[in-house]
Amino acid sequence: MPNIYSLERVEEIIDSIGHERKHLIACMQDIQAEYKYLSPEALELIAKKLNISIATVYSVATFYENFSLEAKGKYIVKVCDGTACHVRKSQPILERLHDYLGLQGKQKTSKDGMFTLETVACLGACSLAPALTVNDVVHAKMTPDSAVALLEDLRRQDSEGEEAQA
Repeated sequence: MPNIYSLERVEEIIDSIGHERKHLIACMQDIQAEYKYLSPEALELIAKKLNISIATVYSVATFYENFSLEAKGKYIVKVCDGTACHVRKSQPILERLHDYLGLQGKQKTSKDGMFTLETVACLGACSLAPALTVNDVVHAKMTPDSAVALLEDLRRQDSEGEEAQA
C-alpha cells in the first residue's frame, strides 16, 4: 500500500525548510521523498504555509517530470527504453509487465498498490541492457519472463513478511 499522508508530518517538513517562496521546490522534493507523491492536501498546505497561490504550486508540480501527483506503489519499477535497451528488446518487457500487473491504458500503479510501472529514457546502464530498476536497484539483461519472475519474487517475499508479522 502507498504511504498514508500525515499532514502534521508535511507541516513539519515545510517548517524545517522555511516559509519563503524560494523554498517551494525543496518542500515539494522532501515531501515527495517521504510519500513518493504529492497529494492535493499537501500541495494546499504548501501554498498556505508559503503564502503562494495553489495555482502556482500546481504549475510547478506539473512542470517538473520528477514530481508525481498520483500515489505510487511500494515497488517502483522503471523499465529503460533508451537506445541500447530498446534495440535489445525492452519494449516486450514493458508490455509483459503492463499485462502482468493488469494495468489499463495510462494506469501506472497496480490495483493492489504494490507496483508502479514507469518507463525512463536512460538508466545509465547501457552495458547491462535491457535493464530495469526496482526502487533504484538495477536488474540487468532482463527478459519478459525474468522481469515477471522478479515481480513474483517481490510479491512472495512481501507476503512472507506479512505472515511473519502476524
